[in-house]
Amino acid sequence: MRHSLRFKFTIVLAGITAFTIAACLFINQYFLEDYYLRDKMNTLKEAYSEIDLIMADKNDETDAKMLRLMHRLSNSANISFFIMGGSGEAAYASSRDVLWMKERLQVYAYLGDEAFGDKMESTNNYSIIKTYDSNYKSYYMEMWGFLSSGDVFLMNTPIESIRESVAIANRFYTYIGVTAIIISAVLIYFMTRKLTKPILQLAGISRRMSDLDFDVKYNGKEKNEIGILGGNINDLAQKLEHTITELKSANRQLQCDIDEKIQIDDMRKEFISNVSHELKTPIALIRGYAEGLNDCVNEDEESRQFYCEVIMDEADKMNQMVKKLLNLNQIEYVNQVQRETFDLTELIRGVLHSSEILAQQKGADIRFSRTEPVFISADEFMIEEVVSNYVSNALNHLDYDRVIDIRMELKDTAVKVSVFNTGDPIPEEDLEKVWIKFYKVDKARTREYGGSGIGLSIVKAIMDAHKGKYGVENRENGVCFWFELETQNS
Repeated sequence: MRHSLRFKFTIVLAGITAFTIAACLFINQYFLEDYYLRDKMNTLKEAYSEIDLIMADKNDETDAKMLRLMHRLSNSANISFFIMGGSGEAAYASSRDVLWMKERLQVYAYLGDEAFGDKMESTNNYSIIKTYDSNYKSYYMEMWGFLSSGDVFLMNTPIESIRESVAIANRFYTYIGVTAIIISAVLIYFMTRKLTKPILQLAGISRRMSDLDFDVKYNGKEKNEIGILGGNINDLAQKLEHTITELKSANRQLQCDIDEKIQIDDMRKEFISNVSHELKTPIALIRGYAEGLNDCVNEDEESRQFYCEVIMDEADKMNQMVKKLLNLNQIEYVNQVQRETFDLTELIRGVLHSSEILAQQKGADIRFSRTEPVFISADEFMIEEVVSNYVSNALNHLDYDRVIDIRMELKDTAVKVSVFNTGDPIPEEDLEKVWIKFYKVDKARTREYGGSGIGLSIVKAIMDAHKGKYGVENRENGVCFWFELETQNS
């Protein structure tokens, strides 16, 4: 019982109550008398200020003002005052015993006030003393002095025996305090049951959790520390249950990992199959023409030159495909983007300049009119690869009017580059597949210009590394490839 929270709460709160009451008794005993006397002094000073202000400005309303002030001070503060004019007669008096106050004022004025009480405060204009009247057996606080008008005044107010009052008050507070401590202790003891009940409930929940029973929940609605503790215990139970569930499902996860590994193996086999397919034709051509040279099928110089050119051309195609595969692998798996600030307009013009000869051979009408610089922060080599692939792809699929239109569209924080070429549209079912490695919409035409189906895969990998947007769309008389990057100011 001595270790329970209810018992400790009761003792602590009862002790705080007892300490508070004891502090009040101590303050009453040693500070209340001084406070009471100071309050009386302040009341006399305020009355003096009001009287002095009225008497300094005498006019027809002075008597009415003094009458109102006399009535208010007598009723609210129990202050009597006597003002003696220059003739020695009472100018204003609020006391019934005018003669007594007049005599007392004369004694103060001619003999001084040291022998009549304890002087509490003294200035050039007034003195305040605490005196005892043996006739009435009462204490008084009196103020006498001179007003600004030259009149002499006397004010007094009775003060009670503060020590006796304090003693009576302290006895009363003691009785009330002891009663309050007992009642408070009893009430606290029974009221803390509401506090300790949820704690005992939480203890029961923790015991059941130790037995791996996580279905039990704390249902309290408290918004205090106990409610927070209950919520945390519920979270703990939920997480432990979730963890055990994960452990039980380890075999299923292991099976998923095995399935994923099988899928990766299938992708690897598909990749090897695609590469083998792409290499099969050029290797067969190289082998066939090499055997022809070896067997001296054509002995004239021109034929041999043709055979050698075919071999070199096919070898060059294989070399380009291997380079693209290595480049694609580096972008996809290394994913290192060397960002720098450069002018995208100037980069596009550089790509177009390097493609002039091929464009002339294709009879292409390339249109790009922008001259204003557009600065972006990206990997300049990679973005040049994207533009080169788009331009090369457009040149290889030109038809009809043989126009390539390159445009740059500035948005709020980005720039969109589109490369359009006139020609046959891409079938709708193939639009999303053009980004897949080795995918070719028109295999015969791709073989004709030596395409490997890797270029657009490289574009996809580069834009993913830059977290940029890209796409392709059919238009009325051709196809438009585009990409979008953030500008330097975004």
